[in-house]
Amino acid sequence: MSQTSLTVALAQIAPVWFKRAETLVKVCQSIEKASNQGAGLVVFGEALVPGYPFWLELTGGAAFNDARQKAIQAEYIKQAVNIERGDLQCVCDCAKAGNIAVYLGVIERASDRGGHSLYCSLIYIDQSGEIQSVHRKLMPTYEERLSWSIGDGHGLVTHSLEPFTLGGLNCWENWMPLARASLYGQGENLHVAVWPGSERNTADITPVIAKEGRSFVLSVSAIMRPQDAKHADIDIPEILQSDKGWLANGGSCIAAPDGSWVLPPQTESEDIFIAELSFDKVLQERQNFDPAGHYSRPDVTQLIVNRSRQSTVKLVDK
Repeated sequence: MSQTSLTVALAQIAPVWFKRAETLVKVCQSIEKASNQGAGLVVFGEALVPGYPFWLELTGGAAFNDARQKAIQAEYIKQAVNIERGDLQCVCDCAKAGNIAVYLGVIERASDRGGHSLYCSLIYIDQSGEIQSVHRKLMPTYEERLSWSIGDGHGLVTHSLEPFTLGGLNCWENWMPLARASLYGQGENLHVAVWPGSERNTADITPVIAKEGRSFVLSVSAIMRPQDAKHADIDIPEILQSDKGWLANGGSCIAAPDGSWVLPPQTESEDIFIAELSFDKVLQERQNFDPAGHYSRPDVTQLIVNRSRQSTVKLVDK
């Protein structure tokens, strides 16, 4: 008999900010906890490893040729994830050991783009511990462009995890209708939306995407408090002395294919939230609307998606 439901885990945790190795330890601990609770999928927030660039807004990040901004960015690059180096092997091993799939938000130091620029990447690791996709955020949001580079369409793919077909986007990419449509057309019925944190990001759009796609939507955020910045090897007092109780208060949530809440936004809590999703709910809601199926008009409108991995250099060797 085919599987009819999937247990999912939303890991709303804080990074060990600017510390790649230590944050990955927390990630692996969360994977183990989620697996022990019967989850087949665990999702983490955007840019969790090694953390979101909160300093940009608070320290005049747009100052050109500024020595301090250069120093902070240099440390950020050193702590970023390099997949080719094997930085995520521990996560892959944990996924395999727990027989659990993982969506993880990282800052990627991409070897295929020279290794000195950063990309906000969403990594999918399957239950056998294999990295199946690396989606680089198409367009960093506002001040993020001071630190992150523009991605490409290579990671706009879906993955089978019985009984669902999964796809994922980073943060405000989820507001991009064509990015969403690219996943709908590949059979997506469980959408993963990852965020740096805060209910203001997740509360409105999560049920909208769910009802538009007639899919389950997992919105998963990290959290960040001013004191979490104490872990960084570089001093950023503007964050440590911030009078904000939360730089990112979470807001992780789950919406059903009819737009109703399975799990309303969870704030100011570092925790793992578990839910069981029934695939029948998808089939029921597709009866009257299917955005890439019976309610589409491909003879009138079509979407072309370039999924080539972009690179400045193409080497041809004899």
